[in-house]
Amino acid sequence: AAAFEKFLHERVKVNGKTGQLGDVVKISRDKSKITVEASAKFSKRYLKYLTKKFLKKQNLRDWMRVVASDKNTYELRYFNISE
Repeated sequence: AAAFEKFLHERVKVNGKTGQLGDVVKISRDKSKITVEASAKFSKRYLKYLTKKFLKKQNLRDWMRVVASDKNTYELRYFNISE
């Protein structure tokens, strides 16, 4: 989770610039849960895109997927091989 949090800090774009979150976007971690709070317009789809990019970089994309559990939440799940 720490590596993913660091990845988000480095990659999230605010006003077209990466790494300059300022007070607009806050990223915090509580054990295995990462929270992203934005005071400006922030796309949930963009967060999914960054998560997929991180999984691909870590060679986990073949085993895990990003699923929306509710309107404001994404979670990572393993693929069901039995299906």
